[in-house]
Amino acid sequence: MVAAASPAFSAPSEPVCARTAALAALCERDPARKAETTRLLQAEVRSGAAVCRSAATFVEPQDLPGRPARPELVEPRQLGRRSMQSPEGRAVLLHALAHIEFNAINLALDAVWRFAGMPTAFYVDWLKVAAEEAHHFSLLVARLAEFGHAYGDFPAHDGLWDMCDRTRDDVLARMALVPRTLEARGLDASPPIRARLKQAGDDASAAILDVILRDEIGHVLIGNRWFRHLCDARALDPHTTYTLLAEQYKAPKLRGPFNFAARRDAGFDEAELAALAGLDSPAAD
Repeated sequence: MVAAASPAFSAPSEPVCARTAALAALCERDPARKAETTRLLQAEVRSGAAVCRSAATFVEPQDLPGRPARPELVEPRQLGRRSMQSPEGRAVLLHALAHIEFNAINLALDAVWRFAGMPTAFYVDWLKVAAEEAHHFSLLVARLAEFGHAYGDFPAHDGLWDMCDRTRDDVLARMALVPRTLEARGLDASPPIRARLKQAGDDASAAILDVILRDEIGHVLIGNRWFRHLCDARALDPHTTYTLLAEQYKAPKLRGPFNFAARRDAGFDEAELAALAGLDSPAAD
């Protein structure tokens, strides 16, 4: 009698390396696929199907980040302004916001794959940010479609990724100058843009701005937390360090008006807010 064959042993599959997957998502050129891949990756990290291997290092691919052939990228001064009272003007605005959110997905994904040796919580935080930026992008693209347009229909500029590239070699500079500087400017810009949309009777677009502002406060808070963590680890004063890094990397000069309530919720301390208040005063002009 021939014994029945034993079923083949199936070893449990290894969890996906989330940092490898983040780099693959960053390289993705199709915006909708990038957004969906990013949201799925964050869900996999939450479920344990993907893990953040802090020690992993990678060879940087050429031509980061992955992006579509359109929109055409131009200098900021080449971007004209249009009235939000017209549907076409609001479409241009929604496109500009969608481009910011597309870049924000890339910025968060870049922080995940690029900087080895950080605590696991760092990578989990920035994957959460990337997934929320992907959600914002999707909301804006869907709203843009209701105006008869798609992402890529209007030119855009590349200022956000430029600072990402400049801070590629220092995670401290990245935390100081991307979330705490460039993204924090969105906290200031969002309320007046929302007010203009409401004035134009565009409640649907204004509601998207509400979602973005709520989430962006959390994103800047994450940037503040990791900036201070790194300052503590290097025995650096955060206020002096920020000033030096802003000068070294030629960060944009901060100009008011500032959203002090949102910035306070996002983790800026009273000394930083007082310094901004000085910039906001007529004497600072």
